Amino acid sequence: MGETGTAAGSTVSKPLPEPTPVSRPFWDALSEHRILVQYSPSLGGYVFYPRTLAPGTLADDLEWRQISGRGTLYTYTVAERPTAPPWADAVPQFPAVVQWDEGPRVSTELVGVTRSGITVGMRVVPVFDTDEATGTTLLRYRPEEAR
Repeated sequence: MGETGTAAGSTVSKPLPEPTPVSRPFWDALSEHRILVQYSPSLGGYVFYPRTLAPGTLADDLEWRQISGRGTLYTYTVAERPTAPPWADAVPQFPAVVQWDEGPRVSTELVGVTRSGITVGMRVVPVFDTDEATGTTLLRYRPEEAR
């Protein structure tokens, strides 16, 4: 991550998430290589993205719980062209949606895989990718059998 060269030879920083007071527990946990997701007793299930009230019930009962992060590839795409200038040297990219075993889906990127190795429905596991310059950890996924 960090800085990326562009065709013109200049560098462009890759944007990184800016935690909010509501999402900070999620980002802090990623830095410890853990995944915390909100759980709503009124819904009887996990919710994601971080929020202040439970969807559907609007209950103020959300609590943070650790999940395994293991899941199933729900969908993906192959980006042959950079999704933005900072990723000019990172193609192809594999933006994806993973359905966690615990229920919610998360937008992510597949890593450690080739195009021919991607199958919707395959089992995936988390990869904690830390930007050395900022210390920000991003959640990516790789196939379960890859080491």
